[in-house]
Amino acid sequence: MLMRYLISALVALVPMAVGYGVWQFLAKPRAADSLWIAPTDGQARLEGKRLYDTYCASCHGISLQGQANWRQRMDNGRLPAPPHDFSGHTWHHPDIQLIEMIKIGFVGGVNAPKGYQSDMPAFGSVLSDEQIRLVLGYIKSAWPDDALEAQREISLKQ
Repeated sequence: MLMRYLISALVALVPMAVGYGVWQFLAKPRAADSLWIAPTDGQARLEGKRLYDTYCASCHGISLQGQANWRQRMDNGRLPAPPHDFSGHTWHHPDIQLIEMIKIGFVGGVNAPKGYQSDMPAFGSVLSDEQIRLVLGYIKSAWPDDALEAQREISLKQ
């Protein structure tokens, strides 16, 4: 009799456990997928553009074009803001690094060579993680597919 109850319980619990496992797998982003931020469209793209226009465009350009002569040092020894379109090097960096640069700025000895000075401010106290992801998703929406794939591979190797 006891064996019959155990078998019945097992028959009932196994499908529930499998269902729960499948639900957990589908409900949570997988670790590798969360290392890469996909380009956005629709409402997310509009919100990313609004945030970009508010916080980034004054330096990086309203059309992601960056500042003029962005590869040549200014009189103060710093580099102008680079473009975020395909002509720049943003797509050469993994998302984890881009997020860090947005959160803490470009800091010598931390995420830049020691002694390096940059005009890139920190936005970590201004923008939430989700807002940073929206900005990056908006920027990526302007990149061609080959740049997106290359940047995705770089990001997933981190």
